[in-house]
Amino acid sequence: MSVEVRAVAKYIPMSAQKVRLVADLVRGMSATRALDVLRFTPKAAAHEVRKCVQSAVANAEENYGLAADELIVSAISADEGPTLKRGRPGARGRYKPILKRSSHITVVVSAR
Repeated sequence: MSVEVRAVAKYIPMSAQKVRLVADLVRGMSATRALDVLRFTPKAAAHEVRKCVQSAVANAEENYGLAADELIVSAISADEGPTLKRGRPGARGRYKPILKRSSHITVVVSAR
């Protein structure tokens, strides 16, 4: 039985669709390699995903005494958070909605 350690980042002000593009990059990688890849990924979501992976690695080291070199990103998901409904005036007195989406990132790391 391998130990699985989680970290969750909630209410990230970015759509889950954009975060999933980055999450798919690192799923299944070793944790140290995932952090290196995320450091040089030129997407805004990479910063948030990297913070969450770092948190999961820190949880594994602190709470379970696992070494960072032996961890893999076994599962990572980006789910939709609440959407803020905003709007602006449009032509002919209409209302143009602006949906400010958010997301929740969940990272699970486990020992090899």
